[in-house]
Order: sequence, then C-alpha cells, then structure tokens
Amino acid sequence: MENKETNLVKGIIAGAVAGLVATFVMTKYQELSQNLMSDDGGDSKDKDDPATVKAANMITKNVFDHKLEKDEKEFAGQTMHYLMGGVSGAIMGATAEYTDLAKMGGGLLSGTAVWAIADDVIVPALGLAKSPTQTSLSTHAYALTSHWVYGAVSEYVRRAIRNML
Repeated sequence: MENKETNLVKGIIAGAVAGLVATFVMTKYQELSQNLMSDDGGDSKDKDDPATVKAANMITKNVFDHKLEKDEKEFAGQTMHYLMGGVSGAIMGATAEYTDLAKMGGGLLSGTAVWAIADDVIVPALGLAKSPTQTSLSTHAYALTSHWVYGAVSEYVRRAIRNML
C-alpha cells in the first residue's frame, strides 16, 4: 500500500534513489544482453563511442575546455548514464506524487517514456546518436526492453522508499 500523503520532496528523493538503483540493474541487463547477442552472432560493440561518452565529452569540452582521454571515457560515460537515470527517476518520483500515470504498468509506461524521449528524441537531436529512422529494429527493441527493466525496477524501488519516508 502506497503512502497517500503528497510530498514533492519525498517523491523526488524516492525517485532519484530508485532511478540510481534501476540504472544499475538496467546496466547489468544490458551487459548480459550484449554478451548473449555477441555470442549468437549479433552486433558486437559499435566502434563509435556510446551516446553517454559523447555527452560527457561534450560537457567536458564546453565547460572545462578538456577533451576526454581514452582512459577517462568509460568512467565519464557511466557517470552520465547514472546521472540520467537519477534525474529521470527524480522526475518520475515527482510525477508519481500527483498522478497515477507515472506508476501505470508497474513502471513500464515510465520506462517507455524515458526510452522514447531520451533515446529517440533528445539524444539524436543533440547529435549523440543516429536518428530513430536510421537505427535498426533490433537496436530499438534492445533499448526499449532495457528501459522497461529500468521502469519496472525504478517503480518498485520508488514505491518501497516512498512508503518508508
């Protein structure tokens, strides 16, 4: 049973923590999926940097006048990934305080929204990835299922944390 008291700050805190936990689980799911796809003859690692690394490099260049070195890219990319997960979770936590829409489908709707908005709109618009029409159906399916994992885990954890607050 979820707490009925509406509290924006508690919602943001619960959502941010849940987003970080869900990002960890989503990352493990992606690692497992990529290992299975490469073992089965699927796409191997793209030669190009992931969007998270490109975003981190964009920030470090524009804010700190520093181009990421090869040994900095993995940490910077993971930092961006967790930052995005935490912020998305905070937004979902805040939204869940005021509407059941954010909680629909046990978080699957929210996961779908994050995928559609981030992967198919914002990331390509910033030039960090190909446009959705230039991306294979299998890549879209992989990204969508990853975000379903994120959405389901974040909603489960958000609800548990919110009930404790």
